Amino acid sequence: MEKTATKAKSGKAEKTDFPKETYLWWYEQMLLMRRFEEKAGQLYIQQKIRGFCHLYIGQEAIAAGGESAIRKTDRIITAYRDHAHPIVRGMHPKYVMAELFAKATGCSKGKGGSMHMFSKEFNFFGGHGIVGGQVPLGAGIAFADKYNNNDNVTLCLMGDGAVRQGALHEAFNMAMLWKLPVIYIIENNNYAMGTSVERTSNVHDLYKLGSAYEMPSFQVDGMRCETVHEAVAEAAVRARKGGGPTLLEIKTYRYRGHSMSDPGTYRSKEEVEEYKKLDPIEQVLATLKKNKWIDDKGVENMEAKIKALVEESVKFAEESPFPTPDELYKDVYAQKDYPYITE
Repeated sequence: MEKTATKAKSGKAEKTDFPKETYLWWYEQMLLMRRFEEKAGQLYIQQKIRGFCHLYIGQEAIAAGGESAIRKTDRIITAYRDHAHPIVRGMHPKYVMAELFAKATGCSKGKGGSMHMFSKEFNFFGGHGIVGGQVPLGAGIAFADKYNNNDNVTLCLMGDGAVRQGALHEAFNMAMLWKLPVIYIIENNNYAMGTSVERTSNVHDLYKLGSAYEMPSFQVDGMRCETVHEAVAEAAVRARKGGGPTLLEIKTYRYRGHSMSDPGTYRSKEEVEEYKKLDPIEQVLATLKKNKWIDDKGVENMEAKIKALVEESVKFAEESPFPTPDELYKDVYAQKDYPYITE
């Protein structure tokens, strides 16, 4: 990534460590995530989306900053708050919306819904509904890449609640023992469902958990794309050189409840408003404006572009068919290269 000088004083053009194109990409991607999730929330209330629905609103800088720091051939696997990740990987949002509608045109053929988005094309290995279930899978994907010597890196994301799972420690041990090219990211939004980190863990700085395995571990500001990008890029270089895994505790915040059924009464309105002052989209937009890389008309055009894209996605989802009953019997077993499995 191109580097320039450090930040200038407020009111003047702000020189940054990243070029104009990167900031514009971050802004567009995060705005798309935000508007998509806002629309998903509205459609859930209208009962057009059923089941569970976990929104990513407030955490967009992790997806955007992480994606800009890696290659398209690298892999991503995450938990069930997973609508934004396939979009930032390059998937058209209409396929994500169709999956939310449980339609056959969805990225998981309407069989996964909100929590189980997948895309082989975009190297997105899911959304996983089992808390912490993706952590050992991330190690396995990275093991395959190391075995095949293909220079890929795996980003394995999890919530702060997942660090209490025993499988995490088993995976950390194996990842360090075999120096696997995996970057473990804790998206620490302070609350595992409705319970704060302070009430569930003696270790409040979660990155310290990596020290037991001598894993390089760092705490990162997750409300800024810049800090996320830099931390992930550094970890990716280490992994590609054979240095093994990294643990990043990325401090973020979700503005909505844990899921659409969560009123969020365990935290105050004042707390939420304080975090909104650090909104990642507004921070990127401020940098764009200070450098005169975008004006009010440009912002208006971007909003219109994103609105049209979200509306197109909803229309596609509404007009798509539901899976046919015979789909119940498909995608259950893998047929290829397994001759002992018969029709």
